[in-house]
Amino acid sequence: MRQHPAHALTFTTRTSADGVIERDFVLGDIPGVLWSPASGPERAPLVFMGHGGGTHKRWPAMTGRARLLVTGCGFHVAVVDAPGHGDRPRTAYDEQEIAALYRAREAGEPEGPIVVRYNARLAERAVPEWKAALDALQELPEIGTGGPVGFFGLNMATAIGVPFVADDPRITAAVFGLHWPDALAEAAGRITIPVEYAMQWDDEHIPRAAALALFDAFASKEKTLHANSGRHKKLPRFESDSAARFLARHLRPTAVQGA
Repeated sequence: MRQHPAHALTFTTRTSADGVIERDFVLGDIPGVLWSPASGPERAPLVFMGHGGGTHKRWPAMTGRARLLVTGCGFHVAVVDAPGHGDRPRTAYDEQEIAALYRAREAGEPEGPIVVRYNARLAERAVPEWKAALDALQELPEIGTGGPVGFFGLNMATAIGVPFVADDPRITAAVFGLHWPDALAEAAGRITIPVEYAMQWDDEHIPRAAALALFDAFASKEKTLHANSGRHKKLPRFESDSAARFLARHLRPTAVQGA
């Protein structure tokens, strides 16, 4: 059933450069940004992206991937700040979990149990927000309802994105990666759309077996594993190019021209 947010999406700024229109928006108290092609068909697919933990909607990785998807594929791309990130205030619980993470890091203790626990709580808060944001974005005539929607999110965005995609049939293809399976395996088992998954073979935080277990949990008949050598934060930049090709292949922008 389509959800109707209590607040309308309101654009607050608009800039244009190098063929990309960039618009900040708010939906209630949720800030976001929408990147769109400066020219092209009247309607184009949307890619909903998520940012990583400790970052925000305008993190360089987000802006770089968005421009790649807009200029290379003709997509609209939207990102909203996750709870406690970017322009959103932290709760006492956010502060508690972040402090626990820093203590573990300084002591050389495993960070995974804290990250998994905290990200699972963030997902409970963020998934309804992401659904409301998608509702509002599809009210825009340049996106519209009924067209294909993709998802692209790594790290914390996978923790939120897996339950989000599992519960929202509007998503037609998704790119995930770099997370533990602990809180995600059940939701991954409900995802049947095409999936591309990235992992680091020498990840110092996520054991190889854990990364493979999450990939294995997806019920998709079409799923592709991209494993690269290197540590957690060394995912090659060319994986963004691969993600763009994957999403272009499945969202088929020509199918919505003139719709």
